[in-house]
Amino acid sequence: MILDFRKIFLVVIFLAFLIVIHEKILSGIGSFLVVQDIPAKAEAAVILNTGVDIYPRFMEAADLYKQARAEKVVINGNRKTETLRGLENSGYEPPCKWYAEQISVLTHLGVTKDHILAISAEDAYETISEAKTVGETLINNGMSNVIISTSKFHSRRARHIWSKMYKGRLTIYIAPAQNDPFNPKAWWKSGRQIRWVLSEYGAWVYYYWMKIFD
Repeated sequence: MILDFRKIFLVVIFLAFLIVIHEKILSGIGSFLVVQDIPAKAEAAVILNTGVDIYPRFMEAADLYKQARAEKVVINGNRKTETLRGLENSGYEPPCKWYAEQISVLTHLGVTKDHILAISAEDAYETISEAKTVGETLINNGMSNVIISTSKFHSRRARHIWSKMYKGRLTIYIAPAQNDPFNPKAWWKSGRQIRWVLSEYGAWVYYYWMKIFD
């Protein structure tokens, strides 16, 4: 009887150990994706427009602006596929400018309209192509240091891509959106966040895969 109790006790301890280790490993997987590097002041807060949950990014950029840590807020958009271009060539006209909603949200959050720079990036569909279009426009506008506002789980990869692409030309800082729902300590408990993590690590694999064959 005593032996059985000891076996049960050891099994319980072992299972508890697995649970603790399991959570630490998963927490580490989520936490690795998140980085933050916010300076005292930068020339602009640049809101990335690829991925999911863009509104927390607007809130983050607006907060940086109101704290006088970013002089301007930069938005981008106006994505176009060949299908949309075909519709436009046939006479279709959008009901409003592509930047109308974004500027409306930012002014509602306290950003002065004259301090918003809107960049058309028709062919930007992922982080690399977005960085190429937006970054060059920032440099052409005389900027030398910016804060990237993006989702928490996207922050490490965004900083890496922008920093590598504009080394010596732009100083890149990163501000993961504080209102972003991603929880690196418990992401595995949400189906939506599981998809984010799997997609983000898949994007890292794709990034290095393309580097090998570039």
